[in-house]
Amino acid sequence: MTAPVTLPLWLFALILLFAGVTFASHFLFPSVRWFLRRRLERAVDELNKRLKRPIQPFKLARRTDTIRRLIYDPEVAQAIADHARDNRIREDVAFQKAERYAREIVPGFSAFTYFGFAIRAARILSQSLYRVRLARANDPALEAIPEDATVIFVMNHRSNMDYVLVTWLVAERSALAYAVGEWARVWPLRQLVRAMGGYFIRRRHNNALYRKVLARYVQMATEAGVTQAVFPEGGLSRTGQLGRPKLGLFSYILDGFRPGRSRDVVFVPVAINYDRVMEDRNLLDAHQKGTRRFRFSLRPIYRYLRRQLWLRLTGRFHRYGYAAVSFGDPLDLGGFLAEGHEDPTRALAAELMGRIADVMPVTPVPLVAHALAEGGRSVVAIEALLRRRIAEAGARGVTIHIPRDDIAYTVEAGLRALIERRLVAREGDRLTLPDSGLDLVEFYAASVAHLLRERGADHDRTGHLPTASAT
Repeated sequence: MTAPVTLPLWLFALILLFAGVTFASHFLFPSVRWFLRRRLERAVDELNKRLKRPIQPFKLARRTDTIRRLIYDPEVAQAIADHARDNRIREDVAFQKAERYAREIVPGFSAFTYFGFAIRAARILSQSLYRVRLARANDPALEAIPEDATVIFVMNHRSNMDYVLVTWLVAERSALAYAVGEWARVWPLRQLVRAMGGYFIRRRHNNALYRKVLARYVQMATEAGVTQAVFPEGGLSRTGQLGRPKLGLFSYILDGFRPGRSRDVVFVPVAINYDRVMEDRNLLDAHQKGTRRFRFSLRPIYRYLRRQLWLRLTGRFHRYGYAAVSFGDPLDLGGFLAEGHEDPTRALAAELMGRIADVMPVTPVPLVAHALAEGGRSVVAIEALLRRRIAEAGARGVTIHIPRDDIAYTVEAGLRALIERRLVAREGDRLTLPDSGLDLVEFYAASVAHLLRERGADHDRTGHLPTASAT
């Protein structure tokens, strides 16, 4: 029993390696994880003291725990059984599919990634590309939202810069959990989006089981008080107008809401507008071709960054003008449902889109584009037309936020941006619009047309002609 045993050196090294891995996995790694988690918890506690809406424990839970909670939810379990029966497969196979959906949806929020990297990067990128303005802060209304309510920011979708811009502007309030489309499910965006608390939504190739898993995750997050951000249009506007809202996420939230028993839910409308939408030509091309999807690739982004770096090094870079954000009046879900609606989901979506339209910020390029689309072909004529339309809007009770409250400055700034892009030509006071620039001018004009429409024009709050499906 005590006799020495001779081993080859390679086998002895292998035994030592296994022993080291066992020690690390059973003793060292748990201790390190415990130490790091304690430090993280203390850091989050300090961070929550500065945030107006603290990060909820649900958001900080381990991703694997949330996935298990989701797939063992009774409603998901029933959906698994129904899926297995309807598709004539074993329940364990349907369960594996539900688990795959849950892993696809559930994020893995990292407070360090969000507040240590994402917020700083968003601020630097936003300010380097645009003159960022908060056109309507609406602080009194936002401060009046109950502390225990779930806040959901509902935004129009003009550009992929929307994520960056709003993330930075609401950084003092809370960490946002974005509902993100399939375009971001590529490396390395997928890992970054999950670390920032975003959850992915399939716009196609889904089924009843997938929708139930997604619905229960949204309902759990809402009931837990997680601050969220959604784009009800479901994609970027191809025409410049506000798009028709998709009802999926709204229906999930309403289905899980129990007045008097559930945590209160408050929707905050957010309107975003730009002097230049970086994707504008691609969006117009997609609209003209009748396509709704883009093939996402990192190659154009690399080319774009390389070009911007070169322009900065040569001193020829100019920012893209103004980017502006406005916060509308919050909508309390319990109070809204108490009013009684034949179709609450459609009514809720229509009301929120209307509130977004009401506070749409007006930046120089859309304002000037509107005057050009209305036939203005001189600086004097454009100023006169805009002063008249703004006065008419004021008489209707519409508040239009003009940069610096100076129409003359706004017209000059807007014209300068359009001339630099060769969308407008100027000779003295006269302006000409080449055919190549007409579609883009109309694209930018459409974003504010509902605010500046001529008295008596037959348009709804979002700028669309009324139809039976206007909601």
